Amino acid sequence: MGKNLIQQARGKGGPTYTAPSFRYKGRASLKSKRDETILGKIIDLVKCPGHSTPLAAIRYTDGEVCLSFAPEGLRVGDEVQCGGEAEVKLGNTLPLTEIPEGTLIHNIEAQPGDGGKFCRASGGFAKLITQQEKGVLVQLPSKKQKLFQGGCRASIGMLAGGGRIEKPFLKAGNKYHKMRAKNKLYPKVRGVAQNAVDHPFGGTSSSNLGRPQTAPTHAPPGRKVGKIRARRTGRKKK
Repeated sequence: MGKNLIQQARGKGGPTYTAPSFRYKGRASLKSKRDETILGKIIDLVKCPGHSTPLAAIRYTDGEVCLSFAPEGLRVGDEVQCGGEAEVKLGNTLPLTEIPEGTLIHNIEAQPGDGGKFCRASGGFAKLITQQEKGVLVQLPSKKQKLFQGGCRASIGMLAGGGRIEKPFLKAGNKYHKMRAKNKLYPKVRGVAQNAVDHPFGGTSSSNLGRPQTAPTHAPPGRKVGKIRARRTGRKKK
């Protein structure tokens, strides 16, 4: 039987779980794609609640001001370049075909001109492995290797803000206020600790589930908890 789970309350239109997007500084992306190389200057480094990495406000010579991710070592007043003829230098943006092998990069485009989709979290970096006929092979922060089109752009350097998650919260109150600022559900109560009317695994005074942990394939939304559509169950035959 399906139930209205508290985990599913996000996105129902109420203010409790709505992201505080009115406090976000703006969309962080690479400058719109152009044929010529253009020069820009860092005018400010800002902290945006919607991003884990500090953002750099860049004013380009055409008058456009863009918010981009700040790599480690970038300072206010530094000059950056964006284009195919830009130097391979910290903060510059180039097509992947113009970046040497072994260079650390971030904010990689999935399609040429989309502004960047990969490697955007604080302290992260990707590494350009090799240039191939079909594209450019890049090692992502997860150590997975992905093939990108040569026309996709990326920025040089490792993202700032590394070590952000290493500082301990020390007490539950600190974690509560951090999650409350982002309108996230906290604390999260285990399903077996809830009442039977609130969760399929709830009820009784023990931690016994009372039913398989794998949800049925055609179960309603309020029943799909636990291991969602496990590929197989039971012991593996040799």
